Amino acid sequence: MNRSALLLIFLVITFSCQQGKTSIDDSTVFRYNEHANITSLDPAFAKDQRNIWPCNLIYNGLVKLDKNLNVVPDLASNWSVSDDGLQYTFTLKDSIFFQKNKAFKNDLNSHEFNRARVTASDFKYSLERLKNPDLASPGAWTMNLVDRITAPSDKELVIVLKKAFPAFLGILSMKFCSVIPHRDRLIDSYNIRSNPIGTGPFYMKRWEENVKLVLRKNDIYHEKDSTGISLPYLEAVAITFKNDKQSEFLEFAQGNLDFINAIDPSYKDELLTTQGDLKKKYVSSVKLIKAPFLNTEYLGIKLDNNQPELQNVHLRKAINHGFDRELMIKYLRNNIGIPATSGFIPVGLPAGGKITGYLYNPNLAKKLVNKYIEETGDSNPNITISTNANYLDLCEFIQKELEKIGIEVSIDVMPPSTLRQARSAGNLDVFRSSWIADYPDAENYLSLFYSGNFAPGGSNYTQFNNSTFDQLYEKALNNPDAAQRERLYIAMDSIIIEHAAIVPLYYDESVRFIDHKISGLETNAVNMLDLTRVIKR
Repeated sequence: MNRSALLLIFLVITFSCQQGKTSIDDSTVFRYNEHANITSLDPAFAKDQRNIWPCNLIYNGLVKLDKNLNVVPDLASNWSVSDDGLQYTFTLKDSIFFQKNKAFKNDLNSHEFNRARVTASDFKYSLERLKNPDLASPGAWTMNLVDRITAPSDKELVIVLKKAFPAFLGILSMKFCSVIPHRDRLIDSYNIRSNPIGTGPFYMKRWEENVKLVLRKNDIYHEKDSTGISLPYLEAVAITFKNDKQSEFLEFAQGNLDFINAIDPSYKDELLTTQGDLKKKYVSSVKLIKAPFLNTEYLGIKLDNNQPELQNVHLRKAINHGFDRELMIKYLRNNIGIPATSGFIPVGLPAGGKITGYLYNPNLAKKLVNKYIEETGDSNPNITISTNANYLDLCEFIQKELEKIGIEVSIDVMPPSTLRQARSAGNLDVFRSSWIADYPDAENYLSLFYSGNFAPGGSNYTQFNNSTFDQLYEKALNNPDAAQRERLYIAMDSIIIEHAAIVPLYYDESVRFIDHKISGLETNAVNMLDLTRVIKR
């Protein structure tokens, strides 16, 4: 018996007797695989994609991001910000209910048993809970700037910050900040990790850890489409947990999965040409969607070391000009990714792609190497790049190209955890790294170069220190005007590139291979999975 038939039988058994239905049509079930497994369905632990995606299907927050990364209402109908940027006042939408669950006590906000209305107190509890040290949520930092939260009424929530931070609404769009019921409304034995209660388009029906997670349509979800039809259109979502990506691809090719996310070396040449297009054999059955993803891949350079090569700006610029990023992405990544010929801020953010960075220019690179030799008397410049095995091919490409311009390169391959620890401790001269945005604001990237964030206490791993940059950064933090902040961000990005504090490699792209039967599956630059309006034909 094939896997598709087994899945159908499983769903029939799982959903029988639910609201009088004895079976479920497989054409209304969206199926995907999560190779890394899911560790928790508590939004307070929605740190990475494996947990963020199911939490996005189960929960809602005050605000969310649209496909263009604009902050738009979610469960808040509107909000206002005080002139000093410290107080945020949210008004909740009418008649929003939590998903039905037997863990609810019968309280004054219930219209019927197991059906509870969302109140501002639930949001207050959910956000304050993140700061509880006993919970140890990786999202606790989202509340670092919060001074206090109050709920003057069931529909009004007030958040007061310790200091102004214009990107705060973007932080509130993260799944950490989703609403769950106040603990007092639930029975004592309730455990949100394995029994999630949200307001989203789907609720958890069954979770067999490391095997399968099944979500079912929430019949009391608040959103409707433009014609008044209740969302979501799908009846269910079935998530499997195969950790082998080659097996995942075979399941997709056999029609047992509706999409796969990202491209793995084990099958990239099977699906894609070197130009990054679908091969002809898949064009009629698969849709390829590529979109900017808020991740910059780069080589970091520790600027406060004793290595003369890295102290010299001419050699750092030579490294940047010395290899062809377009060729690298074409042949090593099948054109998945955008060559980083601009700044550190990635394409996909308003300030991204606005400055001219380093283009491939081997003749200029050689001249810069010669300038270094003239200034230092070092006729044999050499550097060591630290990386993990997943990026060895990129580093070897750079190694060969830089040797052509007179720079000797060694490569030190480390386990990912060792690389992260050594980078944070400041023990690496040149390191391959990446920065994925926590929230959709360029400040998230520029904070890596603020002198107040030196590692190991902060994320300034390069030890970049520039007074003009710091002044612009601090000015941006206190400027509520988005257009003015963008200009400040661009100026800061220019300073980073002028000093060649890093070697930008490429701006990542999210890649989705979608079965031709699926429509309405959109993405954005944070690669969120939203199935609210997906149709399977």
